[in-house]
Amino acid sequence: MSEEQLKEVIDILIQIENDFSIPKNIRFKIKGAITALKEDNKSIGVKINKTLQELDSLDEESNMPSFTRTQIWNIVSSLESML
Repeated sequence: MSEEQLKEVIDILIQIENDFSIPKNIRFKIKGAITALKEDNKSIGVKINKTLQELDSLDEESNMPSFTRTQIWNIVSSLESML
C-alpha cells in the first residue's frame, strides 16, 4: 500500500464531501471516513477498516446520486486492495 494511493482516496472523498448536490447525511458520513483515514495514532489496517465501515453504511442510502455511489464503490475496492 502506498501513501500516494491513500492520498488519492482522501482527495476523492474530499471532493465528494464538498459537493453540495449530495445530501448532508451522506457528506457527514464521508467526513467520518476522511477523519478515520487521517488518524495518526492508528495502524493503516485499523484506519482502512474504520473507513470501510463508514462507507459500507452508505450502501443503504437511497438518495445517493448514482455517480457518487460508483465513486464510493471504487474507493471501497481501492481500500480493500490495500489491506
